[in-house]
Amino acid sequence: MVKFLGSNDAEKAGDYNLSHIDLINHRGDIIDLKYIVIELNIYESIYKNAVTGSIIITDAKNQIGRLEVQGLERIAFKLSSPGTKDSDDILDASVETGEPFHVYKITDRKQATPGTLIYTLHFASREFMRNLRTKVSQAYNGRLDRAVESILGDKNYLDTRKKLKYEPCGNSDKIVIPNLRPFDAINMIAEKSLPEKSQGVGYYFYESVKCFHFRSWESMVAKQGNAKRPIKQQFYYMPLKHKDKAIENKIEHDFKSVQSYRFLNNFHDVAANTALGTYGHRVISYNLYDKSVINSDWNYHNMFDSTLHTDHENNYRDAEKTPVASSAVDYDNERSVSDYPESRVSLQSTTQFLHNKESGAGYGLDVFQDSSLKAQRISQFNQVMHGTTLKLVVKGQSYLEP
Repeated sequence: MVKFLGSNDAEKAGDYNLSHIDLINHRGDIIDLKYIVIELNIYESIYKNAVTGSIIITDAKNQIGRLEVQGLERIAFKLSSPGTKDSDDILDASVETGEPFHVYKITDRKQATPGTLIYTLHFASREFMRNLRTKVSQAYNGRLDRAVESILGDKNYLDTRKKLKYEPCGNSDKIVIPNLRPFDAINMIAEKSLPEKSQGVGYYFYESVKCFHFRSWESMVAKQGNAKRPIKQQFYYMPLKHKDKAIENKIEHDFKSVQSYRFLNNFHDVAANTALGTYGHRVISYNLYDKSVINSDWNYHNMFDSTLHTDHENNYRDAEKTPVASSAVDYDNERSVSDYPESRVSLQSTTQFLHNKESGAGYGLDVFQDSSLKAQRISQFNQVMHGTTLKLVVKGQSYLEP
């Protein structure tokens, strides 16, 4: 059951301030749901373009009928951890100062007891719904992050009023968006984006409860392309003794403790990553302009230290931290898992002078780089998606975001 606090001091780790949860219908009528809410969930991820959520309600007064809930309603609330003062650390979905979420469906409606209904309202950010209603059919020229900024702010497209935190791109190009939904258009641009101060390929576009992000993986683990990013919060798996005198602040201790953890993937799935081209990958590009063929082979171990990873320390040992050794993988040769470029073979077309520029069609750079950059982008994405994955369950804190 949801607990509502009005104090700025936490009684225990996991407490939060949530003064109201307003359901606003299409006519502007408002009902405060805070006393009939069983569960409130909010989902944000670097792999999702928009924030979504759900709210489970026990309804003994037929509120769903009184408000004529149709899926066009809004959910308004303000959520924060006790003691939070910075407005950027508060999830503000209020009508007055924030952006309410939009309800888009109702599920799991059932009769719990005579006279009592239980159902789930699903909601998402306003931009999630705008994305479904609009299409982008326009050309953009220049730095790619500027195109993303334009799509987000354009009143004909997403028309967002939220902040955008972005990493400046190091490449410029002319991009023609062929009647795509705004999120699809931005994801297309993200694949072509190269960071200005690091060697990664491809960006992530996602929404947190605080703002939108358009950035490379390296910007999440490093600053300015080389400096290790400061730790936001450290967590420990540490059973607590009830009368441990060494613990001065039990609440602070509990905020840093891990309730449970599970490795979803304990190390790189070598078979899957081999087939996906993470270690060895051959990209064959066909230049439509001069009819030339360009082959580029990706070698994971040779290129590992050209980019930054979550455990980098900015020293010579970083190159040795590959999750897969470079030793021979078969008895009849000395080839490592990265020395088999035909593990995956990809074909792509490219051209010059598509927009009266000599650059290639992939990244706005020399056409000979298109194949190698594609191989690098796919490998780096696979390293993130199919590497070691740890699931932690910890006490919620409103100032943390992906």
